[in-house]
Amino acid sequence: MAIEIQEKLQVKAPIDAVWRFMNDPEKVVVCMPGASLDEKVDERNFIGNVKVKLGAITTGYKGKIEFSSVDDEAHRLEMTGAGKEKGGGTAKANITIALEELPDGLTEMAIEAKVDLTGRVMQVGRGMIKGVSHQLFLQFAEKAKGQLEAAETPSGEAAATTLPAAPAQDDAALNVGAIVGQTLWAAIVGFFKRLLARIKQLFSRTGTP
Repeated sequence: MAIEIQEKLQVKAPIDAVWRFMNDPEKVVVCMPGASLDEKVDERNFIGNVKVKLGAITTGYKGKIEFSSVDDEAHRLEMTGAGKEKGGGTAKANITIALEELPDGLTEMAIEAKVDLTGRVMQVGRGMIKGVSHQLFLQFAEKAKGQLEAAETPSGEAAATTLPAAPAQDDAALNVGAIVGQTLWAAIVGFFKRLLARIKQLFSRTGTP
């Protein structure tokens, strides 16, 4: 199953600070739910894990990430990743991160990813996976913004600017069941909003009070 993901994030931090952050997997992994960094092979190759809970089922992906292209001048980073699930599933990804300097000290981060999945995770369907991916990005964005913007706070106004240690893998397990529930509820609410809008539109056309 091939999935395309596009997300954007604005951070109140200089573009060079955001670029350094995104090039440091030890800092990025702290912000990623359920992820852990196991080994830094070299400056561009890394091995890690993602642990996932789906209801009563717990599974994990172990794989590697490679920084295939790093353009410091354009602030553009391209990555390839491949992982295997203990149950036999696989995940492959091509990810591009591009930074753009905005007015008022803001930096915009644009992320594009093409992901190919096999295995049990496919049972929830493409739409649900994309919804879960969006929820995960929101969690990552909140933590990343907190880290970057705290680092830019003048001395004395922030309690701490250092990054916390990555949580233990058992505690870091991503509860997909809860996220799926949030995504499903959002879909249900959206459906009824659209339905009510159509009913109101129909009544307005027919003149029915």
